[in-house]
Amino acid sequence: MLDGMNEAHGLGTRWSKTGVGSGSADRSMHQRTLKTAIDCSGIGLHSGQNVSMTLCPAAPDTGIIFRRTDLKNGARDVPARFDAVCDTRLCTTLMNDHGTRIGTVEHLMAALMGCGIDNAVIELDSPEVPIMDGSSEPFVFLIDCAGVAEQKAVRRSLVVRRPVAIEENGARAALEPADGFTISLDIEFASQAIGRQELYLEVSRESFKDQICRARTFGFLHEVEALRAAGLARGGSLENAVVVDGDTILNDDGLRFDDEFVRHKVLDCIGDMALAGHSLTGHLRARRTGHGLNNRLLRALFADKANWAILPVDEIEALALAV
Repeated sequence: MLDGMNEAHGLGTRWSKTGVGSGSADRSMHQRTLKTAIDCSGIGLHSGQNVSMTLCPAAPDTGIIFRRTDLKNGARDVPARFDAVCDTRLCTTLMNDHGTRIGTVEHLMAALMGCGIDNAVIELDSPEVPIMDGSSEPFVFLIDCAGVAEQKAVRRSLVVRRPVAIEENGARAALEPADGFTISLDIEFASQAIGRQELYLEVSRESFKDQICRARTFGFLHEVEALRAAGLARGGSLENAVVVDGDTILNDDGLRFDDEFVRHKVLDCIGDMALAGHSLTGHLRARRTGHGLNNRLLRALFADKANWAILPVDEIEALALAV
């Protein structure tokens, strides 16, 4: 999202396991989808257009598919995969072979992964997912209302077998082998409203819902003004983003967490990693990362088959118990 990346500073590689406790990683043996379809409406952050969206159940092994209902059948389906990412400026945007685009997918993808949804079709009548309140909480609410259905197909996970890292302009993101899905993230901004924040998270349905999904996207007032002058962020407001002016937070209701900024960065990382197409077994270690670096990290991981394996979750569990 906006997320004020222009004012971030690179940090060292010291990581702390303080900040967020969690339950065990999601090791459900079977794939999941929604019990029923559920719809919502909202506004696109960058387009400013009204959007109607429906989350629909899908068959096993479908993955997550975005479907543009305003287009003809041959061009309307866009897969939610890392290799379909076409733009990472300000948000994560997907595009299919026909040039059909879907923007601002990361908060919804984070909600789907955080709630353990493997298969769904997301129908929209616009090229952008609605921003809602700038977090994943409204999408989690929709998923909870629709209900989760377990499917007979075996669930599989992307297992990181070898460390892979990407560094660029003082920013760094790495995937390393781990027993579950964990994230270490470190940020620092010149604004005293943010400062330095770090978080370690063991990603599970419980930790995502309780500690991450409510964290909102954020930006700096001067950046928002520049974006609007360029025809972007047309739907942005204090209703769907935390806005910082110098060292002051402009939102009347303040922050939802003292460290809401780093929690939202973790949310974005979960959404970007969800584009791997499977649940993840590995540790994401990052500083000053953004959507572009996250996507390049996944591309680097998949570039060498020795780096990864896709295994049934029960096999991973058996391997962990044998160690």
